Amino acid sequence: MRGWLHAGMFPLALLGGIVLITLSRSASVAVACSVYAVSALLLFGTSGVYHRGDWGLRGEAVLRRLDHANIFLITAGTYTPLAVLLLPARQQTVLLSLVWTGAAAGIAFRVWWIKAPRWLYTLCYIALGWAAVFYLPDFARTGGTTTVALILAGGLLYTAGALVYGLKRPNPSPRCFGFHEVFHALTIAAFTTHYTAILLAAT
Repeated sequence: MRGWLHAGMFPLALLGGIVLITLSRSASVAVACSVYAVSALLLFGTSGVYHRGDWGLRGEAVLRRLDHANIFLITAGTYTPLAVLLLPARQQTVLLSLVWTGAAAGIAFRVWWIKAPRWLYTLCYIALGWAAVFYLPDFARTGGTTTVALILAGGLLYTAGALVYGLKRPNPSPRCFGFHEVFHALTIAAFTTHYTAILLAAT
């Protein structure tokens, strides 16, 4: 089920990305929305493939690295259109440099240390996700309280998912819908919430 959840999101993320790019009011916004769309497609596409097949030891190792690296990628990818849409140029540069440097470090960490303790890389996911919390007042001034509320709600949903993944709790039905499915469901809810925030900002 964990694979089907993310595989089912792939075409929706593709459609959502097309909508954002179509609505973009400038080339820079279109590029930022394209980055976001690609990061989402990589996240849901890779996860769907990884969790739905039997790939052997080598294939499993490669897909697991890609799957975990994409969590850092979607974090930076989500901040990209928000920064471009809601921040002045100087603040855009600072924020995007921060989150993309953090994402690159996180990706390298997960690729080269795939057997790192679960608690450690879970904390890294959460830390990067909340790295831009100090920019929320700036987001509010440009995008309004609804946009910021959606950004916060999405962040809390992602954090809840990370905690479920890290603690392996709750685990309601291990054979059908266990903690990993809960984690993926929360990821979908968080992505949808952040997508709505970006759509509001774009329009």
